[in-house]
Amino acid sequence: MIDARPVGYVIGLLVAALGAGMLIPMALDMAMGDANAAAFRQSAFLSLLAGTLVALACKSSAGREWNIRQAFLLTFLIWVVLPAFAALPFMLGAPDAGLTDGYFEAVSGMTTTGSTVFVGLDHFPAGINLWRGMLNWFGGIGIAFLAMIFLPHLRLGGMQFFRAQGFDTLGKTLPRAVDIAKGLLGVYVGLTALCAVTYALLGMSPLDTVVHAMASIATGGFSPTDISFTKYSGATEYAGGVFMILGSMPYIRFMQLASGSARPMLQDVQVRAYLVWIAIAVGAVSIYRIALGAEIEPALRETFFNFASIMSGTGFFSADVHSWGGFAVGVAAILGVIGGCTSSSSGALSVFRVQVLFAAVRSQIRLIHSPHRAETVRYDGRQVDDDVIYGIILHLTSYIFLIGLMSILLTLDGVDFESAFFAIWTSIGNIGFGFGEMVARTGTMVDFSTFSKWVMIVTMILGRLGLLAGLILLLPQFWRG
Repeated sequence: MIDARPVGYVIGLLVAALGAGMLIPMALDMAMGDANAAAFRQSAFLSLLAGTLVALACKSSAGREWNIRQAFLLTFLIWVVLPAFAALPFMLGAPDAGLTDGYFEAVSGMTTTGSTVFVGLDHFPAGINLWRGMLNWFGGIGIAFLAMIFLPHLRLGGMQFFRAQGFDTLGKTLPRAVDIAKGLLGVYVGLTALCAVTYALLGMSPLDTVVHAMASIATGGFSPTDISFTKYSGATEYAGGVFMILGSMPYIRFMQLASGSARPMLQDVQVRAYLVWIAIAVGAVSIYRIALGAEIEPALRETFFNFASIMSGTGFFSADVHSWGGFAVGVAAILGVIGGCTSSSSGALSVFRVQVLFAAVRSQIRLIHSPHRAETVRYDGRQVDDDVIYGIILHLTSYIFLIGLMSILLTLDGVDFESAFFAIWTSIGNIGFGFGEMVARTGTMVDFSTFSKWVMIVTMILGRLGLLAGLILLLPQFWRG
């Protein structure tokens, strides 16, 4: 049987840390004289108590070497257990938020999806909106950490390609993981602070500044207002677009940049492709809009901001992209499927996987033309092993399958096809941006039924975990060893 105690120890510590984090919005509500502080006080107490008890019960296993099964289990429990505790302040303090809405909001926040079921955010307690931004921020750094430490060893979706980058941590978890975590945290905090200062200088209120900065760098998309970035314009949109793009680039490159080495960032083929693809999409749709009569500067600015939001998986909006026409929506849908870079908090397929797929297709075409030639798939100057290509193909296949299956489940619940498709598109890609009749009415997921919301909850978690990882956890052999 799997030894779950090391996993329990880490989960206990994380739940306790989450409870400690609740004291910050509690203090804000207390300072503002808001009675909602009681919701955070109760939630913090329950989380600290539960987390501490679990950690103490499993402490004897702390420091032991980890195996693959424990890494799978930890990754799964992070996305299921932590949102359950993170949802407590919503269930106790947010207006009309029950179990489903509270858990949906917490899962959406921690997976950095950014879809919301809350309406009237401008009138919510400040602590609730701050907590939403904090969940984005916690989730963002957690995703980046998992991508750099554990995912390369799970051998899913082609991520094992990055094992060669020196992150040999599974057998020697703490020493190497702590070093990486320190560097990652420094970069993450630095980018968030820079973003916050920029937003403040551009005129955002203190609460908007903090929440939007955390959500921008985490590519989370939660906003303390129902209208997101439509209340801002000009330089704020340009700045927001830049920071969302930075948040969806590989954090390892920022760590190298901070140590004085700019070459890895400048020569990274994934980063260059990401920036080029965004530029092409923004240019094409801007020209399309201008040809239809839009003014040049607003068309460029709005397209840049909203497409950066979609491809990075953030979910902020400053305009109605649906009103730009079918061509713009089609380009947006493709950008949402591609997503940002690996080793960031962005979701969807990732630029790396799409690049490898293109390289594999090109290699196969060459083999068909010249069957006897020696042909290998290469990425960034390195040969890509067959198991990496196979993993990426399986990931793409399961991604498409999940979109189809979950969309059908929503249509069975009475949701129109466009709303169903884009609800799953945004959930599995952890995008947060919505299209369709049911989303357009409020800009939120509030009009979906309880059943549909749980379908989206499962999809958001699988978007981070992956369908194959979820299926592996259901195998009896996994638990027996």
